[in-house]
Amino acid sequence: MTPQQKLEQLGIELREPAKPVGAYIPAVRVGNLVYTSGQLPMDANGQLAATGKVPSAVSLEDAKAAARLCLTNALAAVLTQTDSIDNIVRIVRLNVFVNSEGDFTDQAAVANGASELLGEIFGTDNGHTRCAIGAAALPLDTTVELDIIAEVK
Repeated sequence: MTPQQKLEQLGIELREPAKPVGAYIPAVRVGNLVYTSGQLPMDANGQLAATGKVPSAVSLEDAKAAARLCLTNALAAVLTQTDSIDNIVRIVRLNVFVNSEGDFTDQAAVANGASELLGEIFGTDNGHTRCAIGAAALPLDTTVELDIIAEVK
């Protein structure tokens, strides 16, 4: 199955990227790579789906779901630079930032929400590099922010 067919099977529709809240653009293409700006877990209504620190305000499972939502928003940003998700050869890099309490050390588990969805869409043989970082605070008090680098046709 193609990535688009997998998205449809998962019931995921990629929406227009959220309007930037600063002086930047959602994505830029350089050769065959697309770099996205940081993406937040904005829902279909343009609202943040998760705010606050993990694990005191947001559970690990809810943070993973937020990372998954961030990823769909990042893929939508990639689509501003290519015609179809089927033109994505692979996700090269995933950077995940988690709004964390000082003693929280399971940022990698939060990032798995995005990594596992990439596996569902592009297949597990098409892996990516990753960095998962704890942050004292994130813009708009979001729980998770991520960006990706995608190789495209």
